[in-house]
Amino acid sequence: MPGSGGQGRAVSRRRLLVATASVAGVAAAGFGGAYELVSHGIVPGQSALDRIDGACSVARTDFSYPAALGPTLSGTSYSAARGREVGYAIGYPPGFGPGDPLPLVVMLHGFGGNHLSALASLTPAQAVALRDADGRPLPPMALATVDGGNGYWNPHPGDNPMAMLVDELIPRCARLGLGRGGRIGAMGISMGGYGALLLAEQHPALVRAVAAISPAIWTSYAQARAANGGAYASLAAFTAADVVTHARALAKVAVRVASGTGDPFYPGVRALAAALPAGAVADFAKGCHDGPFFASQEPPSLRFLAAHLSR
Repeated sequence: MPGSGGQGRAVSRRRLLVATASVAGVAAAGFGGAYELVSHGIVPGQSALDRIDGACSVARTDFSYPAALGPTLSGTSYSAARGREVGYAIGYPPGFGPGDPLPLVVMLHGFGGNHLSALASLTPAQAVALRDADGRPLPPMALATVDGGNGYWNPHPGDNPMAMLVDELIPRCARLGLGRGGRIGAMGISMGGYGALLLAEQHPALVRAVAAISPAIWTSYAQARAANGGAYASLAAFTAADVVTHARALAKVAVRVASGTGDPFYPGVRALAAALPAGAVADFAKGCHDGPFFASQEPPSLRFLAAHLSR
């Protein structure tokens, strides 16, 4: 048929671009959330096309931090809640260190990550040393990361990362003078963004503010199980830890959520935003579930938390 050859070549080229971009995206992602999406088949071909068409491009975020950073306290300890040794790190702002009373941000890592990779583009010490484009620093606060495994920060048989946060990490930080007087914030990316919301919902008297970047939110147990069978131990576990259903628990918590419109989790984040109490901040912008979007959202998320924790 006349013209059919050209159409076939165009379709084949588009498929080739999808395949090439998919492979390149996996190689370049280097982050737990992206790894999870690919490994569980959540990222469709459209995501690769979005990258080609520029839908994943994000605006540059201007920020800096000084050459002389604050110290980082790191180590390992046995977690009774998780039944294993876990690593942790606590970053301090310039001019502060262990023993100084400061607000605390608990930063949760994504799927496939650990305490060393919780942030997409910064170390804990760099994160709390950020300066605005005009050179103004964040109000002083510390930031702690810890190994939470791949169980979506909710309880599994023999492994309860949420109890580790509440009963072990936060009390450890309090003994160092951090987060006292209710000055505790939660933050996370992808699986960690979901976990930060879960922490705030289940412990609203403990967490004053939460910032979730590209939170990995499913709207049904069937959807979650099909994508990642290890995310929840059972339907009952999903029901108890469904952050959309329990969003009203955040009525007295300052909330900021951000998601790219090209993110496969975008529908779930939209559902969450619709359920959040009045006053919550929802930032939806062009971007995908990838490092550039995560990195672009770290400075405004940290500024949001600092503003609420310094009051």
